[in-house]
Amino acid sequence: MAGPLQGLKIVEMAGIGPGPFAGMLLSDLGADVIQVDRPGAAGMSASGDPNDVLRRGRRSIAVNLKNEAGVATVLKLLDAADVIFEGFRPGVMEKLGLGPDLCLARNPRLIYARMTGWGQEGPLARAAGHDINYIAITGALASIGRRDSGPVPPLNLLGDFGGGSMYLILGILAALYERNQSGRGQVIDAAISDGVISLMAAIQGFHGSGSWDGQQRQSNILDGAAHFYDTYQCADGEWVSIGSIEPQFHALLLEKLGMEPLDHSFADQFDKQKWAPLKARIRNIIASKTRAEWCRIMEGSDVCFAPVLSMSEAPEYPHNRARETFVDIEGCLQTAPAPRFSRTPGEIQGPPVVPGANTGEILEEIGLDEAAITSLKEAGAVA
Repeated sequence: MAGPLQGLKIVEMAGIGPGPFAGMLLSDLGADVIQVDRPGAAGMSASGDPNDVLRRGRRSIAVNLKNEAGVATVLKLLDAADVIFEGFRPGVMEKLGLGPDLCLARNPRLIYARMTGWGQEGPLARAAGHDINYIAITGALASIGRRDSGPVPPLNLLGDFGGGSMYLILGILAALYERNQSGRGQVIDAAISDGVISLMAAIQGFHGSGSWDGQQRQSNILDGAAHFYDTYQCADGEWVSIGSIEPQFHALLLEKLGMEPLDHSFADQFDKQKWAPLKARIRNIIASKTRAEWCRIMEGSDVCFAPVLSMSEAPEYPHNRARETFVDIEGCLQTAPAPRFSRTPGEIQGPPVVPGANTGEILEEIGLDEAAITSLKEAGAVA
């Protein structure tokens, strides 16, 4: 193992989406993450698919949580853990006999992190949902998209991974820091909707000051309304991105586009009334050359320019190749650990784990002998 979290013992209750992504990141940073899976779990992981990268770098124990001996096994595992995180609906862990009160009574230093879409309480707390629903109530989804179309789901990056996984990890690391002073663990309520609202802090501030139209998409400086902050299609059908917000970068944009720097139409770049006609002019200019031609003209300059790459193009982009942001693990191309550390770099600790692959060794680590392990297997408590 390597990374700044080396020595940290984390138990992950297997789930989907933001939980596995958080486990992947924590593992990449050096933590020993043990995933508690269901016996006979199906899906990509069950077949050992190397592309199931959210399960990489873990160990797995398969436990029947409907079996008393299985629950007792997880409790014993938590006695020596630093952190547990789970993504069930509120109350499920309590019904299983693994609620935070019981776990913290046994291990007062345990950090117990709970990941949900809506939070542990509130009118929606027990309702089903997915990323698109969680970001819908935050103001974020309504703000993304073109004026003449509906809101556009930003994949599941904003909710599951931005407002979810990242805030879960932030909470875990903050609680671990506080534990260094108090010696006590605590419970973390990480709701995706809370996290996305937090991510909207700057935009909410703009809206409060009157500088952001919160009723109409594509009406503001960062949502595709401004001629200097948008994507444009090139002669070959490919796209480029431009973000020339600062006046000096805007002036350079005009120069690179071959426009007169003193063109009175561009005298006040922040005049919203001029954005639409100016965008039309720039759109026509960009459409006159291919993406490769515009890259030769603008790439690497202070225009704040970049080509819009497909997922297959991104790994081959020179900057990404130079920084080795994509790595090949056993023939599977995947993202490299981030962020980077000068002394304790993270690393991918292994390929995606198959459910139950490490059951025996994990049981031995928590003090069970061969007879006890055999007994658990025969009882259907573990697999």
